[in-house]
Amino acid sequence: MAATQDVHVRICNQEIVKFDLEVKALIQDIRDCPGPLGALTELNTSVKEKFRELRHRIQELEQLAKEQDKESEKQALLQEVENHKKQMLSNQTSWRKANLTCKIAIDNLEKAELLQGGDPLRQRKTTKESLAQTSSNITESLMGISRMMSQQVQQSEEAMQSLVNSSRTILDANEEFKSMSGTIQLGRKLITKYNRRELTDKLLIFLALALFLATVLYIIKKRLFPFL
Repeated sequence: MAATQDVHVRICNQEIVKFDLEVKALIQDIRDCPGPLGALTELNTSVKEKFRELRHRIQELEQLAKEQDKESEKQALLQEVENHKKQMLSNQTSWRKANLTCKIAIDNLEKAELLQGGDPLRQRKTTKESLAQTSSNITESLMGISRMMSQQVQQSEEAMQSLVNSSRTILDANEEFKSMSGTIQLGRKLITKYNRRELTDKLLIFLALALFLATVLYIIKKRLFPFL
């Protein structure tokens, strides 16, 4: 059972690393994206999917950590989970910055194209539509990031509560151990006292038996050999 858990933990960690690298690669693609906004939207969709998979694997690793038999292994895995969560939050921040950088670059490119000529009315209309789409995409991205960060905070609180419960369980077990230790010591004292009393009782019985035999021998002597 322990070997199977170790295999699952190793596979889960490998997948977390894989999705983390894929997210970083997509964030770099967003940072380098020349446009148009449709291409940026497709990249953001891929990033969201990778984040979803990454979050699922981290949750799976956290569940495996809680199922560990040894407390030391459990705490070590929970620490790994916490590190993965922090790395994911860092990737989310980089994702947001990359989106802002890319959208600013696309806006600057569109402004440069407008300055090169064309129908002013059509250009203004296109610019307004582009700005509206850009604003909408930024708002959507920020809301998505806010939701993900909220989920991460909730998961961190659950992990902290789990650690508190584990600590409480350890303290309770320690108190029980102290109580059992006191009971064992008391039992040891009683057994020692009983052994001493048993030895004293045996000695008294021996002395009483010796006295009885001496008395019997004395009576026999007086009856059979009164002249002695």
